[in-house]
This record gives sequence, structure tokens and C-alpha cells, in this order.
Amino acid sequence: MAEGITLQQKDAKLGEILRDMGSALIAFSGGVDSTFVLKRAHQELGDKAAAVIAASETFPSREFDAAVAIAEDMGVKLIKTEVSELDNQNFVQNNPDRCYHCKTGLYTHLKRMAKELGYPYIVDGSNVDDLGDYRPGLKAKEEQGVRSILQEAGFKKEEIRQLSKALELPTWNKPSFACLSSRIPYGTKIEKYKIDQLDESEAFLLQLGLYQVRVRHHDKIARIEVMPDDLMKVIEQREQIYAKLTSLGFQYVTLDLQGYRTGSMNEVLAPSLVSQKTASGDV
Repeated sequence: MAEGITLQQKDAKLGEILRDMGSALIAFSGGVDSTFVLKRAHQELGDKAAAVIAASETFPSREFDAAVAIAEDMGVKLIKTEVSELDNQNFVQNNPDRCYHCKTGLYTHLKRMAKELGYPYIVDGSNVDDLGDYRPGLKAKEEQGVRSILQEAGFKKEEIRQLSKALELPTWNKPSFACLSSRIPYGTKIEKYKIDQLDESEAFLLQLGLYQVRVRHHDKIARIEVMPDDLMKVIEQREQIYAKLTSLGFQYVTLDLQGYRTGSMNEVLAPSLVSQKTASGDV
């Protein structure tokens, strides 16, 4: 996308892409990006666009339920399905290519569904900003023929938020989210009890009024990341936070003074690996 293209021109380009598709199955999670894609697909294609949402062990039920509510309120056709990442040992081993195996399983499943239901395209919500971190799911997406139409139209995250606000979408200012497995260091086995610990920990912290939260799982240590402006909120409520997280099985509870940042679990990877622009979710 050439420099100088206006946001309105990008949105018009997005509309052209969708109309050229004719019909599409939208991989929907209820996040900022996929909600915007679903809204625009519904505007351009009507009933020829459908949302598909997959329940899994690493996708919190609160996120699944919120996404379902958004799709139902939007009035789009919604298809619910299930996948199990924990059945895939390549995923469970949690090597740096974990997201490749996760996305391969998901997209293979969705590709089969799309064929059975008669949808010629599967569309995800990846945007241009997603190309800047180590994201091995891009290879899986390309292999399975999934289209990232926000990238095709040149959309950045803040532009998606801006148009989402104009469309009165409830997700316009929603914090970023990634599957809970991304909280576990590479090389550490992904297990259900760890996922449950992370899910309950983050749900508790969000209930305390924190905006963007990550709890990183380092065996007996829970490392909390929040936005810099929220660091004092955590300190002020440290006693109840410590009590809750230790009740979930952590022995130590720490606060990362650097604060939340996308891809913090990639900081241990070699620079040459991180520089590979091969996309999947925020980690």
C-alpha cells in the first residue's frame, strides 16, 4: 500500500476486496481486528458472510462468550466449533514454532468447514502491524490459503480502532489478547493446569480495574505485566493479588517494572529468529 493513501481509501479498498470475494468465512475471536473485519464483511456481503468461532483450552470462556454476544448483536450468521491444541504434541512441547502448529490445526479445521459449507475464502484479522514481530503462524496461514484482507488493504491497528469507533463497535478500545499458551516460556510444556492458573489469575486482575494484563507463568513464579500507568494499582492491591494468585498454586508473585509489552516472551529468542516476520498472535 503506497504512502499517502487515506483511511477512507483503505476502507474503500477493503470493501472492493470483500465484494470481489462474493462470500467468505470470517475467523472470528471477538478482538478488535476480527470484529472490524466481520462488521465490514456483513456490510458488504450480508448473509454471504459468516463468522466462525472456535472454542479451545487456551481461549478463555469469557472471551468466547463475549465474542458470541458481539456476533449475535451484529446479526451475522455465527458458526461455533471446537479445536483442541493440547491434543497436538508439537504444540504442547512449546518450542518457538508453537504458533505454527496451533494455526495449522485451526486453519486445517476451518478449511474443511469452509469447503463443506461452500465458502470459497477464509479471512482472518491480521493487520499490517502484525508483520513486525516473530509470529510463526503466518507460514500456516499461507499454506492453508487464509487471506488477511486488512493487510491487503494496508490497515494498521490504530486505523482499525478509529474506524471501529466510528462504526460504534464495542471492541474499538478493547485491549489486545492472545491465547493463554503465549504466557508460558518456550521449552516449558503446556499443560491444562497451567492454562487454568493463567486464566483465573488474569480474570481476577481484570476485575480489579486493570486495563491490559498479562500473567507470565514461570513455574512457581507469576510475573505480572500491566500498562505503566497501572503499576501503582497493582502495588496498592498487592495483598489481595498475592493471596489470590498463591491460592491458585503460585509460590511467588512478581510485578514486571518494565510493564506490558507485546512479545515479551520473545525477548529470549535470538535476534535473527525474532526478525523473521512470520505472524500469529500477540505474545
